[in-house]
Amino acid sequence: MEPHEDPSREIPPMDPGDHAELFTAAFRTLSPSVRGYLRARGVDDSEAVTQDVFLSLYSRIGSLKGGLEGAKALVFTIAHSRAVDHHRRRQRTPHLVPHEPELDSRTTPATTEDLALGGAGALSLLNSLTDDHREVLLLRVVADLSIEQTAEIMSRTAGAVKQLQRRALEALRSHAVITELSPS
Repeated sequence: MEPHEDPSREIPPMDPGDHAELFTAAFRTLSPSVRGYLRARGVDDSEAVTQDVFLSLYSRIGSLKGGLEGAKALVFTIAHSRAVDHHRRRQRTPHLVPHEPELDSRTTPATTEDLALGGAGALSLLNSLTDDHREVLLLRVVADLSIEQTAEIMSRTAGAVKQLQRRALEALRSHAVITELSPS
């Protein structure tokens, strides 16, 4: 997405047969959310994987149904699969050394995502949840998917997703209160 573009701007109606226009609209509106979703899922190079997700979308766009909403569901299905693949691949590779900020001499400012997710402790709150709770919140809130789309991606029923989301929010709320009350 270009820095001057507003991601919340309305997308004009598209010609259903214009695949280039659909792909462009999908990339501009969904790539920030996909990147945030992948980053929150712990994917090391979320930018590169986001590009890979959209390359996969491009190869399937001819058979896509449902316009931008259909593209959204497909994009997050692909992103979910890429995140799962990333973690499976990571399990088979040697453990990486953690970053030590006090030894880092770089002076470049943090990215917007770092500031947004790091400042409020959002990543640490998400990491305090179980995998299923974190996944349902990322798909419903970050990816802004419907309950049905989330259920399809997670291979669960819509009712199970609702229950999982309710429990995840309760766990997040209780952990946030505990964290807030803890001395710094």
